[in-house]
Amino acid sequence: MNSWQMHIARALAMALLAGGLSACGGGGRAREDVQFNEEPVARLYNRGAEFLDRRRWPEALAAFEEVERQHPYSSWARRSMLMEAYAHYQANQYDEAIENAQRFISLHPGNENAPYAYYLVAMCHFERILDVGRDQGTTERALTALNDIVRRYPESDYARDARLKLDMVYDQLAGKEMTVGRFYLTRDQHLAAINRFRAVLENQNFQRTSHVPEALHRLVESYLSVGMTEEAQRMAAILGHNFPGSAWYERSYSLMTDSGVAPVAAEEAERRGWFARTFGAVF
Repeated sequence: MNSWQMHIARALAMALLAGGLSACGGGGRAREDVQFNEEPVARLYNRGAEFLDRRRWPEALAAFEEVERQHPYSSWARRSMLMEAYAHYQANQYDEAIENAQRFISLHPGNENAPYAYYLVAMCHFERILDVGRDQGTTERALTALNDIVRRYPESDYARDARLKLDMVYDQLAGKEMTVGRFYLTRDQHLAAINRFRAVLENQNFQRTSHVPEALHRLVESYLSVGMTEEAQRMAAILGHNFPGSAWYERSYSLMTDSGVAPVAAEEAERRGWFARTFGAVF
């Protein structure tokens, strides 16, 4: 986790814990060995808080669950439910964290801490995003959860962080399109490759990603391979117009020169309307 994520992940947790922390004892036993007697709710909750502060997640979970068991209708139980989600999250038990957070949302949708519950759900999906060569189901779930935060709580700190994470998720999804496109390209399935590379350029969420220059170059390469010379010239002109100093433009220029295709100057490309009618306002 980066520093900003750590800050907002802990901010609400610490606020929840602030409702009466006191010095209290707690053993170092594993979760299944922790025994609780019937006792005041504040003492149970503070014991969980102490375990949490010491990063002893199993014992913290046991204490917060005991708060819910012994005092199910108290405000302490409501806070404990969310602290269970937080402890699972810190222990990298993401499925359990999501279950607890969603249970909190279901039972207390209007609670002031509901935004934090939504945020925990999103972070659990986000931190399990796999590399671009694998199935992107987790990435899609992270995308949905992050957008949910932005939609529900647009002015919150959680939304601010979610917007930053969304850029990373879109980069991941665009990278997946590029990986599949390259796969098709190496197997001379040029039309299938073209569809993948164009998807990176035509999706407005992908147009801000790091994959755009390469997508343009790969389209130059693909169009030359199938004899669509003017389309190759158009992609090269757009690449040169938007990323004139990039290594991808240099590769496209060399590729076209080696193929005997003359690059089209920016002035001519603009006269033909190539910039105005291509891939939305970014290009």
